[in-house]
Amino acid sequence: MDPQAAQFDEIRLLEEKLTSTQIPPELHKKAKALIDRLLRISQSASFSQEYDSVSRYLDWVMSIPWNKKSPDNLSLENAKKVLDSNHYGLDKIKERILEYIAVVNLKANQQVSSQKAPALLFLGLVGTGKTTMAYSIAEALGRKFGRIPMGGMGDALQLRGKSRSYPDSEPGQIVKVLRRVGTKNPVILLDEIDRVTDEAKADIMGVLVELLDPEQNNNFLDHFIDFPIDLSEVLFIATANNTAGIATAVIDRLEVMEMPSYTDKEKIIIGKNYLLQKAITSTGLKTDDIHFDEDVWSQIVRPLGFDAGMRTLDRTINGICRKIAKLKLEGKITSIQLTGANLKEYLPTW
Repeated sequence: MDPQAAQFDEIRLLEEKLTSTQIPPELHKKAKALIDRLLRISQSASFSQEYDSVSRYLDWVMSIPWNKKSPDNLSLENAKKVLDSNHYGLDKIKERILEYIAVVNLKANQQVSSQKAPALLFLGLVGTGKTTMAYSIAEALGRKFGRIPMGGMGDALQLRGKSRSYPDSEPGQIVKVLRRVGTKNPVILLDEIDRVTDEAKADIMGVLVELLDPEQNNNFLDHFIDFPIDLSEVLFIATANNTAGIATAVIDRLEVMEMPSYTDKEKIIIGKNYLLQKAITSTGLKTDDIHFDEDVWSQIVRPLGFDAGMRTLDRTINGICRKIAKLKLEGKITSIQLTGANLKEYLPTW
Protein backbone atom coordinates (compact mmCIF):
# COMPACT_ATOMS: atom_id res chain seq x y z
CA MET A 1 0.00 0.00 0.00
CA ASP A 2 1.12 3.54 -0.73
CA PRO A 3 2.60 5.00 2.49
CA GLN A 4 0.61 8.20 2.15
CA ALA A 5 -2.63 6.25 1.68
CA ALA A 6 -1.82 4.23 4.80
CA GLN A 7 -1.33 7.45 6.76
CA PHE A 8 -4.70 8.78 5.59
CA ASP A 9 -6.34 5.49 6.64
CA GLU A 10 -4.83 5.80 10.12
CA ILE A 11 -6.06 9.38 10.44
CA ARG A 12 -9.52 8.39 9.18
CA LEU A 13 -9.75 5.65 11.83
CA LEU A 14 -8.94 8.22 14.52
CA GLU A 15 -11.68 10.51 13.14
CA GLU A 16 -14.22 7.68 13.12
CA LYS A 17 -13.36 6.73 16.68
CA LEU A 18 -13.66 10.35 17.80
CA THR A 19 -17.04 10.73 16.07
CA SER A 20 -18.43 7.62 17.78
CA THR A 21 -17.31 8.65 21.28
CA GLN A 22 -19.17 11.06 23.55
CA ILE A 23 -16.80 13.61 25.05
CA PRO A 24 -17.37 17.27 26.06
CA PRO A 25 -17.90 19.54 23.01
CA GLU A 26 -14.90 21.76 23.80
CA LEU A 27 -12.64 18.73 24.14
CA HIS A 28 -14.06 17.30 20.91
CA LYS A 29 -13.08 20.53 19.16
CA LYS A 30 -9.56 20.30 20.58
CA ALA A 31 -9.23 16.65 19.54
CA LYS A 32 -10.46 17.46 16.02
CA ALA A 33 -7.83 20.20 15.75
CA LEU A 34 -5.12 17.66 16.62
CA ILE A 35 -6.36 15.32 13.89
CA ASP A 36 -6.50 18.18 11.38
CA ARG A 37 -2.90 18.97 12.23
CA LEU A 38 -1.97 15.36 11.48
CA LEU A 39 -3.44 15.81 8.01
CA ARG A 40 -1.36 18.93 7.44
CA ILE A 41 1.91 17.23 8.41
CA SER A 42 1.10 13.85 6.87
CA GLN A 43 3.99 14.14 4.42
CA SER A 44 6.59 15.40 6.88
CA ALA A 45 9.25 13.31 8.59
CA SER A 46 7.73 13.99 12.02
CA PHE A 47 4.36 12.42 11.14
CA SER A 48 4.98 9.04 12.76
CA GLN A 49 6.05 10.52 16.10
CA GLU A 50 3.21 13.04 16.10
CA TYR A 51 0.68 10.36 15.18
CA ASP A 52 1.78 8.16 18.08
CA SER A 53 1.46 11.10 20.47
CA VAL A 54 -1.99 12.16 19.22
CA SER A 55 -3.42 8.64 19.05
CA ARG A 56 -2.22 7.91 22.59
CA TYR A 57 -3.73 11.15 23.86
CA LEU A 58 -7.05 10.50 22.12
CA ASP A 59 -7.12 6.95 23.45
CA TRP A 60 -6.97 8.32 27.01
CA VAL A 61 -9.45 11.12 26.33
CA MET A 62 -12.00 8.76 24.82
CA SER A 63 -11.64 6.17 27.58
CA ILE A 64 -12.56 8.56 30.41
CA PRO A 65 -16.19 8.08 31.56
CA TRP A 66 -17.24 11.69 30.99
CA ASN A 67 -20.96 10.92 31.25
CA LYS A 68 -21.21 7.26 32.25
CA LYS A 69 -22.53 6.65 35.78
CA SER A 70 -23.39 3.50 37.64
CA PRO A 71 -26.85 3.60 39.25
CA ASP A 72 -26.72 3.90 43.03
CA ASN A 73 -28.40 1.26 45.13
CA LEU A 74 -30.39 3.54 47.43
CA SER A 75 -31.92 0.83 49.60
CA LEU A 76 -31.22 1.54 53.26
CA GLU A 77 -32.08 -2.07 54.07
CA ASN A 78 -29.52 -3.39 51.57
CA ALA A 79 -26.82 -0.99 52.76
CA LYS A 80 -27.38 -1.94 56.41
CA LYS A 81 -27.26 -5.63 55.50
CA VAL A 82 -23.98 -5.27 53.58
CA LEU A 83 -22.29 -3.14 56.24
CA ASP A 84 -23.41 -5.40 59.10
CA SER A 85 -22.38 -8.57 57.27
CA ASN A 86 -18.85 -7.25 56.68
CA HIS A 87 -18.20 -5.32 59.90
CA TYR A 88 -19.01 -5.68 63.55
CA GLY A 89 -19.70 -2.44 65.43
CA LEU A 90 -18.52 0.86 63.86
CA ASP A 91 -22.08 2.16 64.27
CA LYS A 92 -21.23 5.84 63.78
CA ILE A 93 -19.66 5.22 60.38
CA LYS A 94 -22.51 2.97 59.29
CA GLU A 95 -25.03 5.59 60.39
CA ARG A 96 -23.22 8.30 58.39
CA ILE A 97 -23.36 6.18 55.22
CA LEU A 98 -27.06 5.47 55.75
CA GLU A 99 -27.68 9.22 56.17
CA TYR A 100 -25.89 9.91 52.89
CA ILE A 101 -28.00 7.30 51.07
CA ALA A 102 -31.18 8.74 52.61
CA VAL A 103 -30.34 12.27 51.42
CA VAL A 104 -29.54 11.06 47.88
CA ASN A 105 -32.78 9.08 47.90
CA LEU A 106 -34.91 12.07 48.92
CA LYS A 107 -33.25 14.35 46.38
CA ALA A 108 -33.81 11.77 43.65
CA ASN A 109 -37.51 11.57 44.53
CA GLN A 110 -37.74 15.36 44.37
CA GLN A 111 -35.85 15.37 41.05
CA VAL A 112 -33.20 17.62 42.55
CA SER A 113 -29.74 17.67 40.96
CA SER A 114 -27.42 14.99 42.31
CA GLN A 115 -26.04 15.37 45.82
CA LYS A 116 -22.33 16.13 46.01
CA ALA A 117 -20.56 13.22 47.63
CA PRO A 118 -18.92 13.78 51.02
CA ALA A 119 -15.19 13.25 51.52
CA LEU A 120 -14.48 11.00 54.49
CA LEU A 121 -11.33 10.33 56.51
CA PHE A 122 -11.13 7.05 58.40
CA LEU A 123 -8.67 7.63 61.21
CA GLY A 124 -7.33 4.80 63.34
CA LEU A 125 -4.53 2.38 64.11
CA VAL A 126 -3.55 -0.43 61.76
CA GLY A 127 -5.98 -3.33 61.63
CA THR A 128 -9.10 -1.40 62.62
CA GLY A 129 -10.88 -2.05 59.30
CA LYS A 130 -10.38 1.28 57.50
CA THR A 131 -9.67 -0.16 54.05
CA THR A 132 -12.24 -2.94 54.23
CA MET A 133 -14.90 -0.44 55.32
CA ALA A 134 -14.24 1.55 52.14
CA TYR A 135 -14.77 -1.62 50.08
CA SER A 136 -18.01 -2.29 51.95
CA ILE A 137 -19.33 1.22 51.31
CA ALA A 138 -18.79 0.77 47.56
CA GLU A 139 -20.56 -2.59 47.73
CA ALA A 140 -23.47 -1.12 49.70
CA LEU A 141 -23.94 1.69 47.18
CA GLY A 142 -23.48 -0.59 44.17
CA ARG A 143 -20.60 1.59 42.96
CA LYS A 144 -17.29 0.72 41.35
CA PHE A 145 -14.25 0.87 43.60
CA GLY A 146 -10.76 2.20 42.96
CA ARG A 147 -7.78 2.42 45.32
CA ILE A 148 -4.82 4.79 45.14
CA PRO A 149 -1.97 3.86 47.54
CA MET A 150 -0.59 7.13 48.93
CA GLY A 151 2.02 5.60 51.25
CA GLY A 152 5.47 6.54 49.98
CA MET A 153 4.13 8.70 47.13
CA GLY A 154 6.94 11.06 46.23
CA ASP A 155 5.58 13.30 43.50
CA ALA A 156 2.33 15.23 43.11
CA LEU A 157 2.45 14.44 39.38
CA GLN A 158 1.51 10.86 40.28
CA LEU A 159 -1.93 12.30 41.08
CA ARG A 160 -1.95 15.21 38.67
CA GLY A 161 -0.38 13.64 35.58
CA LYS A 162 2.48 14.81 33.35
CA SER A 163 2.07 17.30 30.52
CA ARG A 164 2.18 15.94 26.96
CA SER A 165 5.20 18.15 26.30
CA TYR A 166 7.32 15.63 28.24
CA PRO A 167 8.48 12.49 26.41
CA ASP A 168 7.41 10.16 29.25
CA SER A 169 4.08 11.91 29.83
CA GLU A 170 1.09 10.03 31.20
CA PRO A 171 -2.11 10.77 33.13
CA GLY A 172 -2.20 10.76 36.91
CA GLN A 173 -3.66 8.10 39.19
CA ILE A 174 -7.08 9.79 39.32
CA VAL A 175 -7.58 9.48 35.55
CA LYS A 176 -6.18 5.95 35.57
CA VAL A 177 -8.71 4.90 38.22
CA LEU A 178 -11.60 6.50 36.29
CA ARG A 179 -10.55 4.65 33.14
CA ARG A 180 -10.24 1.37 35.02
CA VAL A 181 -13.64 1.54 36.75
CA GLY A 182 -15.44 3.02 33.74
CA THR A 183 -17.81 5.30 35.69
CA LYS A 184 -17.69 8.92 36.85
CA ASN A 185 -19.15 8.20 40.31
CA PRO A 186 -16.99 5.49 41.87
CA VAL A 187 -15.75 5.21 45.43
CA ILE A 188 -12.04 6.11 45.37
CA LEU A 189 -9.89 5.18 48.35
CA LEU A 190 -6.88 7.41 49.04
CA ASP A 191 -5.03 4.96 51.25
CA GLU A 192 -2.60 6.18 53.93
CA ILE A 193 -2.55 9.88 53.06
CA ASP A 194 -0.42 10.53 56.17
CA ARG A 195 2.48 8.51 54.75
CA VAL A 196 3.48 10.51 51.65
CA THR A 197 7.16 11.43 51.53
CA ASP A 198 8.26 14.59 53.36
CA GLU A 199 9.89 16.01 50.21
CA ALA A 200 6.65 15.97 48.21
CA LYS A 201 4.19 16.51 51.06
CA ALA A 202 3.40 20.17 50.36
CA ASP A 203 2.69 19.57 46.66
CA ILE A 204 0.65 16.42 47.23
CA MET A 205 -1.42 18.07 49.97
CA GLY A 206 -2.10 20.92 47.54
CA VAL A 207 -3.57 18.47 45.03
CA LEU A 208 -5.59 16.76 47.77
CA VAL A 209 -7.13 20.08 48.75
CA GLU A 210 -8.50 20.43 45.21
CA LEU A 211 -9.55 16.78 44.98
CA LEU A 212 -11.48 16.77 48.24
CA ASP A 213 -13.12 20.20 48.03
CA PRO A 214 -16.62 19.91 46.47
CA GLU A 215 -16.34 23.54 45.33
CA GLN A 216 -13.20 22.77 43.32
CA ASN A 217 -13.23 19.13 42.25
CA ASN A 218 -15.86 19.60 39.57
CA ASN A 219 -13.03 21.12 37.49
CA PHE A 220 -10.05 18.92 38.37
CA LEU A 221 -7.24 19.44 35.87
CA ASP A 222 -4.99 16.55 34.96
CA HIS A 223 -1.87 17.90 33.22
CA PHE A 224 -1.88 15.15 30.57
CA ILE A 225 -5.57 15.43 29.64
CA ASP A 226 -5.39 19.24 29.94
CA PHE A 227 -9.15 19.58 30.26
CA PRO A 228 -11.35 19.95 33.39
CA ILE A 229 -12.75 16.67 34.75
CA ASP A 230 -15.83 16.63 36.99
CA LEU A 231 -15.08 14.64 40.15
CA SER A 232 -17.97 16.03 42.21
CA GLU A 233 -19.84 12.71 42.15
CA VAL A 234 -16.84 10.66 43.27
CA LEU A 235 -17.07 9.49 46.88
CA PHE A 236 -13.54 9.99 48.18
CA ILE A 237 -12.51 8.05 51.28
CA ALA A 238 -9.08 8.70 52.78
CA THR A 239 -7.41 6.63 55.48
CA ALA A 240 -4.69 7.54 57.96
CA ASN A 241 -3.16 6.23 61.17
CA ASN A 242 -2.93 9.74 62.62
CA THR A 243 -3.30 13.36 61.52
CA ALA A 244 0.31 14.42 62.17
CA GLY A 245 1.33 14.05 58.52
CA ILE A 246 -1.78 15.66 57.02
CA ALA A 247 -2.06 19.35 56.16
CA THR A 248 -4.67 21.30 58.12
CA ALA A 249 -6.30 22.48 54.88
CA VAL A 250 -6.83 18.85 53.84
CA ILE A 251 -8.30 17.83 57.19
CA ASP A 252 -10.63 20.84 56.96
CA ARG A 253 -12.16 19.36 53.79
CA LEU A 254 -12.62 15.89 55.23
CA GLU A 255 -15.25 14.51 57.55
CA VAL A 256 -13.08 12.77 60.14
CA MET A 257 -14.43 9.46 61.43
CA GLU A 258 -12.38 7.71 64.08
CA MET A 259 -11.96 3.95 63.84
CA PRO A 260 -11.38 2.84 67.46
CA SER A 261 -9.34 -0.24 68.29
CA TYR A 262 -11.43 -3.26 69.16
CA THR A 263 -11.59 -4.63 72.70
CA ASP A 264 -10.74 -8.30 73.29
CA LYS A 265 -14.46 -9.03 73.71
CA GLU A 266 -15.23 -7.43 70.32
CA LYS A 267 -12.35 -9.31 68.68
CA ILE A 268 -13.72 -12.62 69.95
CA ILE A 269 -17.11 -11.80 68.40
CA ILE A 270 -15.47 -10.78 65.11
CA GLY A 271 -13.28 -13.89 65.13
CA LYS A 272 -16.19 -16.26 65.76
CA ASN A 273 -18.82 -14.61 63.57
CA TYR A 274 -16.80 -13.14 60.68
CA LEU A 275 -13.20 -14.32 60.30
CA LEU A 276 -13.64 -18.00 61.17
CA GLN A 277 -16.21 -18.70 58.48
CA LYS A 278 -14.09 -16.95 55.86
CA ALA A 279 -11.05 -18.99 56.92
CA ILE A 280 -13.00 -22.25 56.81
CA THR A 281 -14.21 -21.47 53.29
CA SER A 282 -10.79 -20.34 52.02
CA THR A 283 -9.06 -23.50 53.31
CA GLY A 284 -11.62 -25.94 51.92
CA LEU A 285 -12.85 -27.14 55.30
CA LYS A 286 -16.44 -27.65 56.38
CA THR A 287 -18.07 -26.05 59.39
CA ASP A 288 -18.31 -29.41 61.17
CA ASP A 289 -14.56 -30.04 60.77
CA ILE A 290 -13.52 -27.63 63.51
CA HIS A 291 -15.00 -26.63 66.86
CA PHE A 292 -13.69 -24.19 69.46
CA ASP A 293 -14.13 -24.27 73.21
CA GLU A 294 -15.20 -20.86 74.47
CA ASP A 295 -12.13 -20.41 76.69
CA VAL A 296 -9.62 -20.75 73.79
CA TRP A 297 -10.74 -17.54 72.08
CA SER A 298 -9.02 -15.32 74.65
CA GLN A 299 -5.71 -17.00 73.70
CA ILE A 300 -6.43 -16.74 69.97
CA VAL A 301 -6.96 -12.97 70.08
CA ARG A 302 -3.65 -12.51 71.93
CA PRO A 303 -1.38 -15.27 70.59
CA LEU A 304 1.73 -13.20 71.30
CA GLY A 305 0.61 -12.07 74.73
CA PHE A 306 -0.20 -8.52 73.60
CA ASP A 307 -2.75 -6.80 71.38
CA ALA A 308 -1.42 -7.63 67.90
CA GLY A 309 -4.34 -6.18 65.92
CA MET A 310 -7.02 -7.56 63.61
CA ARG A 311 -4.67 -8.63 60.83
CA THR A 312 -2.79 -10.89 63.24
CA LEU A 313 -6.10 -12.32 64.47
CA ASP A 314 -7.08 -13.06 60.87
CA ARG A 315 -3.69 -14.70 60.18
CA THR A 316 -3.94 -16.75 63.38
CA ILE A 317 -7.37 -18.15 62.53
CA ASN A 318 -6.27 -18.88 58.95
CA GLY A 319 -3.13 -20.58 60.24
CA ILE A 320 -5.17 -22.84 62.53
CA CYS A 321 -7.50 -23.79 59.67
CA ARG A 322 -4.59 -24.54 57.33
CA LYS A 323 -2.99 -26.93 59.84
CA ILE A 324 -6.28 -28.73 60.32
CA ALA A 325 -6.82 -28.91 56.53
CA LYS A 326 -3.40 -30.57 56.16
CA LEU A 327 -4.09 -33.11 58.93
CA LYS A 328 -7.48 -33.90 57.41
CA LEU A 329 -5.97 -34.50 53.97
CA GLU A 330 -3.34 -36.78 55.53
CA GLY A 331 -6.15 -38.80 57.12
CA LYS A 332 -4.94 -38.11 60.66
CA ILE A 333 -8.21 -36.44 61.73
CA THR A 334 -11.78 -36.12 60.51
CA SER A 335 -12.72 -33.24 62.83
CA ILE A 336 -11.13 -31.46 65.75
CA GLN A 337 -12.23 -29.85 69.01
CA LEU A 338 -9.85 -27.06 70.01
CA THR A 339 -9.37 -26.77 73.75
CA GLY A 340 -7.02 -24.98 76.08
CA ALA A 341 -4.97 -28.18 76.29
CA ASN A 342 -4.37 -28.70 72.56
CA LEU A 343 -4.58 -25.17 71.14
CA LYS A 344 -0.81 -24.61 71.05
CA GLU A 345 -0.41 -27.57 68.66
CA TYR A 346 -2.50 -25.73 66.06
CA LEU A 347 -1.42 -22.12 66.55
CA PRO A 348 0.86 -20.82 63.75
CA THR A 349 4.53 -20.62 64.62
CA TRP A 350 5.78 -17.04 64.89
